[in-house]
Amino acid sequence: MSSYDVVIVGAGHGGAQAAIALRQAKFDGTIAVIGAEPELPYERPPLSKEYLAGDKAFDRILIRPAAFWQERGIDMLLGREVTAVDPAAHRVTTADGATIGYRHLIWATGGSPRRLACAGNDLAGVHTVRTRADADRMMAELPGVTQAVVIGGGYIGLEAAAVLAKFGKKVVLLEALDRVLARVAGPDLSRFYEAEHRAHGVDVRLGVAVDCILGEDGRATGVRLADGSVIPAQLVIVGIGIIPAVEPLLAAGAVGGNGVAVDAQCRTSLPDIFAIGDCALHANGFAEGANIRLESVQNANDQANVVARTIAGQDAAYHAVPWFWSNQYDLKLQTVGLSIGHDATVLRGDPAARSFSIIYLKAGRVIALDCVNSVKDYVQGRKLIETRAAPDPARLADAATPLKELTA
Repeated sequence: MSSYDVVIVGAGHGGAQAAIALRQAKFDGTIAVIGAEPELPYERPPLSKEYLAGDKAFDRILIRPAAFWQERGIDMLLGREVTAVDPAAHRVTTADGATIGYRHLIWATGGSPRRLACAGNDLAGVHTVRTRADADRMMAELPGVTQAVVIGGGYIGLEAAAVLAKFGKKVVLLEALDRVLARVAGPDLSRFYEAEHRAHGVDVRLGVAVDCILGEDGRATGVRLADGSVIPAQLVIVGIGIIPAVEPLLAAGAVGGNGVAVDAQCRTSLPDIFAIGDCALHANGFAEGANIRLESVQNANDQANVVARTIAGQDAAYHAVPWFWSNQYDLKLQTVGLSIGHDATVLRGDPAARSFSIIYLKAGRVIALDCVNSVKDYVQGRKLIETRAAPDPARLADAATPLKELTA
């Protein structure tokens, strides 16, 4: 049985950053990163954007080249899935039966795409967007596709729809709720993006339910809705969220459910085991202390840094302003803070000019901003959230007044 001082399970953003940050913190122990995919750690967001569109080759989305890991003595154990954790013996077991010992374990597995529960969900031509292999399969099929259906109006679905529209495909986007981005933004932003997609030829349908995926000879041919109508399609993309990949930890006795529960240092309830990123359920100060999971690169990296410093014997605690981004067409959406529970919004700028911000308030205080092609507002708005500022809404709405002037 091989053994390491630190074993990191998961070779995505969080796992890669944990290994990088350990070396930056002068940790000189042995480190191994176990990844289920065969590839070195790479950036995930471009999969539904620049990589799918063919604008970025795979080597351009690698987090670090192979030489980086070798030079820092970080062993990459790729193409291996951890299926069990033994917290008493301090070891993990992989799908091939191998066991690997650890002194500290960092769980950074993210999640698996939530799949449709209806008939036809496993037909060829039905895709999720989570890995390079997912994107490669779609890219290989695109030349034979004229009609596509995207199920889910979150970031992944909208980004994929934008790429397909760019390729000249006939795209229908289906959202079960009454607006897109309903879980992460307010109605004003939702309506703006619905209009943008429709202007680019995407048929956005809201409040619809999928009955099944239709197929012939094992391949998808269309989507039947609950009302009996059928939408022809040679390609179906499903973007309806993820399921946190924490089963081995929960089976080992870790506290959790929708993710694995962690404290301010990202420790789980199991000895010497940490969890970070999409799968980590944590009390978030920018959500009034509610226990949440944050599915973002920023969260994964920030939590990785906290764990690395903790293992290296340095004081660290997670308390970072959440931020997110999305690229669709020529629109760059940058979000800072969490709009959960907002009771008022302020529009800053003109959506017709395709550069504006929506500021979310709760009890008069700024809690989040959605900034569309408005980088200055995004950068300066962070301070409003950090300081719990309560500016005059009229001044917030005045695009000529820099937000940095409103922090006092």
